[in-house]
Amino acid sequence: MELQLGNNGGVSGDEHEAFNSGNRGKKAYHRHTCQQILQLEKFFKECPHPNEKQRRQLSRELGLEAKQIKFWFQNRRTQAKAQSERSDNSVLRTENERIHCENLAIREAMKNHEKVSSLLAKYIGKPKSQIDLLTSDTGSSQEELPTFVQNQRMVNPGIDWGRNPGSDISHFAYRLEGIPDMENALMAETAAGAMDELIKLLRVNEPFWIKSPSDGRLILDRLSYERIYPRAAHFISCNARVESSKDSATVTMPGMDLVDMFLDPNKWVDLFPTIVTEARTIQVLEAGTVGNRHGSLQMMYEQMHIPSPLVPPREFYFLRLCQQLEPGRWVIADVSYDYLKGSGSPSCAWRLPSGCMIQDMPNGCSKIIWVEHVEANDRIQTHRLYRDLICGSYAYGAERWIASLQRICERLAFSTAVPPQELGGVVTSPEGRKSIVNLAHRMVKIFCSSLGMPGKLDFRQLSEGNSSGVRVTICKNAEQGQPIGTVVSAAATFWLPVSPQNVFNFFKAEKSRTQWDILSNGNPVLEISHISNGADPGNCIAIIRVISHPFSPILPLIPAENNMLILQESCTDSSVSMVVYAPVGIPAMNVAISGEDSSIIPILPSGFVISGDGHMDTRGNSSSSTSSTGSNSGGSLLTIAFQILVSGPNSSSSTEFNMESVATVNTLISTTVLKIKSAFNCSDLD
Repeated sequence: MELQLGNNGGVSGDEHEAFNSGNRGKKAYHRHTCQQILQLEKFFKECPHPNEKQRRQLSRELGLEAKQIKFWFQNRRTQAKAQSERSDNSVLRTENERIHCENLAIREAMKNHEKVSSLLAKYIGKPKSQIDLLTSDTGSSQEELPTFVQNQRMVNPGIDWGRNPGSDISHFAYRLEGIPDMENALMAETAAGAMDELIKLLRVNEPFWIKSPSDGRLILDRLSYERIYPRAAHFISCNARVESSKDSATVTMPGMDLVDMFLDPNKWVDLFPTIVTEARTIQVLEAGTVGNRHGSLQMMYEQMHIPSPLVPPREFYFLRLCQQLEPGRWVIADVSYDYLKGSGSPSCAWRLPSGCMIQDMPNGCSKIIWVEHVEANDRIQTHRLYRDLICGSYAYGAERWIASLQRICERLAFSTAVPPQELGGVVTSPEGRKSIVNLAHRMVKIFCSSLGMPGKLDFRQLSEGNSSGVRVTICKNAEQGQPIGTVVSAAATFWLPVSPQNVFNFFKAEKSRTQWDILSNGNPVLEISHISNGADPGNCIAIIRVISHPFSPILPLIPAENNMLILQESCTDSSVSMVVYAPVGIPAMNVAISGEDSSIIPILPSGFVISGDGHMDTRGNSSSSTSSTGSNSGGSLLTIAFQILVSGPNSSSSTEFNMESVATVNTLISTTVLKIKSAFNCSDLD
């Protein structure tokens, strides 16, 4: 580059002289040779200002006049100065552009801050000046910490799990450090936008909601929705889909009680044990107004599942915002948020604005309108037996949330209103009844959680067209409230051409128990206590005694007759039915019956989960649910799950012993499947 400048851009001594001479006469221009320029450039790098002696020496070496050397160096210094100025100008121009961009970003941030402050003021109910002060005073000391370190500093405080309507919420009013102010503002804006959208979806049917032509359920009209709320797809996959549904019902619980339970992650799990396996609050951004929870905003984590090991769980990091629209009416809005910034394991679902409206009723009940709106990408991971149910939006639809909430609210209502006929015989006090109810509820939660079966082994001999095969997992159990030691869990799912209600009735009938109950070992049983959990007779808890139970060589760790009772809970709603049971020693059962704390009683449940298959029957109705009327509604998916303690905490179980236990459980569950198929005259099914 310098050679080019020296040769073409530079002016030789003769050219300079001719230029200065003007009109004094024409003089031929003389251009330096390449060799001369190379030598001059080399000398210029070492000495840009040669003295007279150095110029004379150069003139002799290059065959040029001294004045030519002098003029060349003058021109070269001028060029170098111009180059330097151009370079400086370029740097300054770049710096100026950077400052300009920063200035625009700051202006945009200030506009965004104004917008967020206004939204927070609207939804939290505080003056805008307080919002500005709150966002300016927090988080400054943490901005230099890496996000991972900040997140590790978040610790959940102790929470009172008792159900206390309208109780003091001071234990929620903490503000954890670790999330920068701008992200707090972005979370608030995201939640507020989701709230606005959800309120419209809850209040208006047309043009957003249309009736599905196949089953009459309310689903979103995508064209109408996306015209008003356009958004890019979260999943870029041909298998991704959008699930949408809307449903409403009345539940037997006051609205304020529901709001408190929805905002408490542990109570949230208790309300939906067949849907939610885990939930926790990561960050409380706003505690909300004391007394009505208006403006409460939380960052939460949730894991949802179908009670079967054949369906992957759904995980969400989401924002939950509570807004009181008017006295006695609330909206709870949920929306997914990229809290991990792509650093965690990818989720198969992304929650679009979803949630519910809660309206207090005069009789202590509440009207619930529920909207579920999710983008999902789990078709490939889901076993083919469940694909119609999952991909048809039945599995996680609003109908399932409403049905589960109705059943649990009814269960809580029945737990406080004790029928006189149920006090007598074995359970004689309300305290004892409550302790048994709590023990049974914990049993159902443990059973539902066990169906995740991490690290499972597959036995494929049953894995034909209408069956999943047997899936087995071995784990060292150290959970409080469960037997400590090595536990073998096994599960199998298969299809039956029988309505879900008829399958549920089969498991409820006392006379058919010998065809499936491995605990009774083929012997008759006697129900010695009955506790109602709802208006449907299928929702109940029973304490069962086996009339004759000789020592079983197949199940050596199951106690003999004189020491064992069976605790069983059956539950049914329009989305799923379950029969869950577990052996309980008589001394432990006496602890619960006496009204003492039943949380210390170790329990290891087994059971059955019954749901529709998601197919359409001959009348065009979906068999996604268990009808309480008993009408035939298509086929059923039946999941059987057994859990057996094979060694105690101090036993050193070998691999050979574990595999022997696995083979035993595999045989038990395979035999039970064959017995059930035979009972329904379906033995010829693959």
